[in-house]
Amino acid sequence: MLGRLLAPLMRRHMAMRRNQFDVLPLPEGRVLFLGDSITEGGHWNEWFPHCPTVNRGVGGDTVDGVRGRLATAVNRPAAISLLIGTNDLNGQGRTAKVPGIEAQFEALVHEIRALAPDAPLIVNGVMPRGAKWAGRIRELNARYAAIAGDAYVDLWPALADGDALRASYTGDGLHLNGHGYQAWVDVLRPRLEAVLGDSPVRSA
Repeated sequence: MLGRLLAPLMRRHMAMRRNQFDVLPLPEGRVLFLGDSITEGGHWNEWFPHCPTVNRGVGGDTVDGVRGRLATAVNRPAAISLLIGTNDLNGQGRTAKVPGIEAQFEALVHEIRALAPDAPLIVNGVMPRGAKWAGRIRELNARYAAIAGDAYVDLWPALADGDALRASYTGDGLHLNGHGYQAWVDVLRPRLEAVLGDSPVRSA
């Protein structure tokens, strides 16, 4: 019942974000954060104050949703952080089945690399959430890792308590709070430092 009530609000929010991206200028040379609400919620310019960033997270988005808006997201970025897939497992995308999500994700990664061949890509594994999701998330992440190779980042050790997202990192079992974002950033920062070289990505 609650989901049906919230769905129109989510669709409106997604449309507002995407419509803004259609008209906003897209600067070159920034670290692009691409994904769903978890990415959208990150204050990336504050987590990485010495490194130009652009936030192209959209709450409720899916793998295919990101594919459909790459033209308003990718413009010669310095690097790309991609986190997507948890809403697909919810059934919000074209399929909730892991093999179908895998195929869409492989196409997404191929398109990103074609649009930004010189930009290092960081593929974040789907984050843990409620314990009942653990098996499917792990299965999907294994397939993501096979697709992404060295670009894949396993977030499970940093964020999980057993099969679930650590309680101190979330208020609803899915989205991150400040401590959760800090844990994610602690994983991302050395990866960004490694791929960006002399570009500063340290904290303030």
